Amino acid sequence: MFDQMKQAKELHKMQKELQKEKVEVEENGVKMVINGKMEVESVDLNPDISKEEQERAIKSCFNGAMRKIQMNLAQKMQSMQ
Repeated sequence: MFDQMKQAKELHKMQKELQKEKVEVEENGVKMVINGKMEVESVDLNPDISKEEQERAIKSCFNGAMRKIQMNLAQKMQSMQ
């Protein structure tokens, strides 16, 4: 029982730490920042590229940032064990 309470406290602490983290990804001049709550904080577009290129860059930035956030979470979960 005590171990479960300790793990719950550690998980809560880890969640708070992850929420503070930010990941920035850039592709083709398009920048995106996503926080640890997996919320998009900012998107900076590149006016020198076409709409289609911007759409591809946004998609790529979002997917890359989500992978990084998930990797950070996985690493922190492993360190708990």
